[in-house]
Amino acid sequence: MLYTSSNNSKIKKIKKLQQKKYRDETGLFLVEGEHLVKEAYHSGFLQELILERDETFFLDGIPTSYVTKEILSYLSTLETPYPIMGVCKKIEEKNIGERILILDGIQDPGNLGTMIRSAVAFHIDTIILSLDTVDLYNPKVIRSTQGLLFHINIQRRALTDILPLLKKEDYTIYGTKVSNGKNCRTLEKKEKFAIIMGNEGNGIKKETEAFCDVFLSIPMHNTCESLNVGVATGIILYELDK
Repeated sequence: MLYTSSNNSKIKKIKKLQQKKYRDETGLFLVEGEHLVKEAYHSGFLQELILERDETFFLDGIPTSYVTKEILSYLSTLETPYPIMGVCKKIEEKNIGERILILDGIQDPGNLGTMIRSAVAFHIDTIILSLDTVDLYNPKVIRSTQGLLFHINIQRRALTDILPLLKKEDYTIYGTKVSNGKNCRTLEKKEKFAIIMGNEGNGIKKETEAFCDVFLSIPMHNTCESLNVGVATGIILYELDK
């Protein structure tokens, strides 16, 4: 079916998926572009294809709606929309693994996407997002993950609830500090660990720090005061994976 009006009730519902509140209510979110659509499809989360009129693209078993270029622009969050979009169901949570990345108050969507990619690259089992971390299904987060959000267990939890449980299960909990922490290159490797990365400006919260067993720092040139949290996460996860 071809949709030509932004007043159509179905088009309005798809448009509302740009809002976190509506994503939470429906358990659905949007992806844009062929790569993300294929990643969602192969991971089993794609519910519907949305294609620009005359676009030839087919995924077996997935219902397809066609729209005009104007409607595609209306639905998209991009200045130059892709001709392919998808409606996906949110990713179900799995059991927490033994290698955990905990994100405490991350606000920048690009940083969260970068950290998810690094977590997948360096064999993290589970990512736990604090309640005040940016929404996983924010369109900018989704784009910056390049589809890797479909390949890792991601949960959202109150850290003051989950951290005591991890300590009871004998996880080593690493915190991060710009200075005065243990050199991340010299760590004794642990089978069960959680590494906490803090907010871009303020770092780890005081109440979160209280649960840490060891604090880590990245040795670097003394003219560099700090690194972007996404970059720092990649370096630390690489060292923990060696």
